[in-house]
Amino acid sequence: MMIREYKPDDCVFLAQLFYDTVHTINAKDYTKEQLDVWATGTVDLNEWNRTFLDHTTLVAVDNGVIVGFADLDGKGYLDRLYVHKDYQGKGIATALSNELERRAKEEVVCFKTEASITAKLFFEKIGYTVQAKQIVVRGGVPLTNFKMIKDKDVINRSSITKR
Repeated sequence: MMIREYKPDDCVFLAQLFYDTVHTINAKDYTKEQLDVWATGTVDLNEWNRTFLDHTTLVAVDNGVIVGFADLDGKGYLDRLYVHKDYQGKGIATALSNELERRAKEEVVCFKTEASITAKLFFEKIGYTVQAKQIVVRGGVPLTNFKMIKDKDVINRSSITKR
């Protein structure tokens, strides 16, 4: 597997990966109605492309197949982190988040995200802590997620431990 920077040609593939992953992997924690408002199957590709270009966006590729992606804004907010439904549990999400952190280490004081019920345990394993459980409403449908944070001290300690 290799991790590379995002290219605009990737956008349509990332949108499909997002939809497939949400509707497969997150189905154990959310209802069909919740999944349908979270990942509708239609995203504004121009807006997604714009945000991917504005953020640090990385794409994981394995044998020519896009298997994951993640994007981080300039303030340390991890906006999207998704791994292809058929490539779960292979370290792709960890590799993407580690590389984003490495690239942003000097500019960012702490990293933040809003993790789904499904992703919460993953983020805890890589050093994030829950700040708050929240209910967000999309299309009139409530979805539970978690505001999470990882401060730079956690990142610096894990770097020292790995040496």
